Amino acid sequence: MAQSWSLIVGVIGILFYIYHNNSQQSVEESVVLNGTYDYIIVGAGSAGCVLANRLSEDLTSTVLIVEAGGSEEENEVMHIPALPGLPQNTKQDWAFRTIPQKKSCQGLKDQRSAWPRGKVLGGSSSINYMHYIRGSRHDFDGWAKEGCEGWSYKDVLPYFIKSEDNRIPRLKNSAYHGTGGPLVVSDSMATPLPDRVYRWGMEELGYKTVDCNGESQTGFCFGQETVRNGERWSTAKAFLRPAMIRPNLHVSTNSYVTKILIEKGKAVGIWLVKDSVKYTIKAREEVILSAGAVNSPQILMLSGIGPKEHLSSLKIPVKVDLPVGNNLEDHLMLLMIFRDNTSSGFNPSDWADLQYKLFRSGPFGKVHLEASAFHGDDKKAPPYFQNQFYILKANTRLAKDFENNFNLNPQITEGVFKFYKNMVEKNEGVITASNILLHPKSKGTIRLRSADPFDPPLIDPNYLDHPDDVKDFLKGMQEMLRLSNTTAFRSIGASPSDPYLEYCPPCNSLPYPSDEYWKCRLRHYAVTVYHPTSTCRMGNDNDDTAVVDPQLKYTLLLSFIRVKGISNLRVVDASVMRHVTSGNTNAPTIMIAEKAADMIRGIDSVKDIRKKTEHL
Repeated sequence: MAQSWSLIVGVIGILFYIYHNNSQQSVEESVVLNGTYDYIIVGAGSAGCVLANRLSEDLTSTVLIVEAGGSEEENEVMHIPALPGLPQNTKQDWAFRTIPQKKSCQGLKDQRSAWPRGKVLGGSSSINYMHYIRGSRHDFDGWAKEGCEGWSYKDVLPYFIKSEDNRIPRLKNSAYHGTGGPLVVSDSMATPLPDRVYRWGMEELGYKTVDCNGESQTGFCFGQETVRNGERWSTAKAFLRPAMIRPNLHVSTNSYVTKILIEKGKAVGIWLVKDSVKYTIKAREEVILSAGAVNSPQILMLSGIGPKEHLSSLKIPVKVDLPVGNNLEDHLMLLMIFRDNTSSGFNPSDWADLQYKLFRSGPFGKVHLEASAFHGDDKKAPPYFQNQFYILKANTRLAKDFENNFNLNPQITEGVFKFYKNMVEKNEGVITASNILLHPKSKGTIRLRSADPFDPPLIDPNYLDHPDDVKDFLKGMQEMLRLSNTTAFRSIGASPSDPYLEYCPPCNSLPYPSDEYWKCRLRHYAVTVYHPTSTCRMGNDNDDTAVVDPQLKYTLLLSFIRVKGISNLRVVDASVMRHVTSGNTNAPTIMIAEKAADMIRGIDSVKDIRKKTEHL
């Protein structure tokens, strides 16, 4: 009888699951491309989807958004918050790899870091870990002080608020948050640990509990995530799909842009390949690159906009000599693992799976990245020392993702997974804490591998090249060791339990927890947090490191984020950031697109919000 009942429930669950997903899916129309549009947006990612929505609000303008990947609806796993790593290394991922690193990644396959990037509607917002962090107010004030007029914190805060539909009860009266916007932000707490252990431990060390997206970022904060009703809420779902009913917006997927068409110093269109057919699409007003910190500089260089010496070496005719692909910044993280003798851990089960399929609730409906803390000196403009700590309730599924997602050597992955599995078998949990250096002084580059647009670019993040980065990482590790010794963490048996000590040569031959040990661990096993920025960075007219000019005095046109020296061409994505922000980069990228849309349209959509935030 019990087996029959289980079978009935299972069948109901499957039928409900199929119905739910079919009701949510929007069949991609077979778009017949026009020859000309007012605006062409290249890349339907975190920024592009926002631009498509906002620009098409003006029904007198025609908008085309072009995406190299397909629909986010093609991968069901992509919508499940608890499995954020699974879309990596699928067809929805560009699955880039860096060139071999000289001073880092020594424990990774061929010393190359994995660099996942979304190749799908929603871009990297469709494959990220959904953690919502805007960055410190000092980030944006720092941009303004370095010549990026109009990018101070008071300038950008209204655009963060405009996008947001914050559904966290404790923040409902906060002047720093918005409701009713397209981007749902929800509470990421999935277990009692953030309130009973993490906060207690951080307060024991002197950290205040704050809203990291509020008045001050420094301190401990409960996690916020872009999840709506148990599903990932990417920019494809939040911004693009609601706008796709507009007749003036066309969405072309599986469309690979090979070059920007430039005539007499003006961007007039794009060349793309779709279904093995080449198209030339013209733009009356502008071509807008929103392809991300890797692909935007790649497309610019293929179009003859970039470092003269590099382009000439590939026999690409130089249109404008600009430092495209320089100043690459990214976040590195080093993991520490704590034991947890409570029963609050999440390990996937049949019941949890069924609960999610039936009701979009339960453990699968949360990311389990439950808290963050920001440590360091944020009282001056970047680059300043600052670390971020993620605290994630780990599970065996996460351990299995290590090899592919971080490009670790199989020997290391087997050892780490064995450690996790042993903990689970002992009915003990695992907490994974990540130490992230937020303002690295090391800079990298993006370069073309060849003049072939289908060749992946050469990515060199140049991790840990600057000696201060290692010193600042060590400060963060010392702080995490202090956290492990607090009464709160000791109450759950959460002493550091580092599987790398047993399984990861050569570091396991060094005394633990000495600086020598952590330096070795850092050089061998630090991995990316997937936050590349600044490869088409902003700057004023006199800044020879800048690719785009936020003040537009160079072209003497009332416009925004225009590539210097080429009219009708903009870059709107994470590549224009002056510096990488303090935390995850999805939220500030969305903000950049919101602000760009207003400037392109010549409107001020946040005038009323600004009146409320002027005093903040």
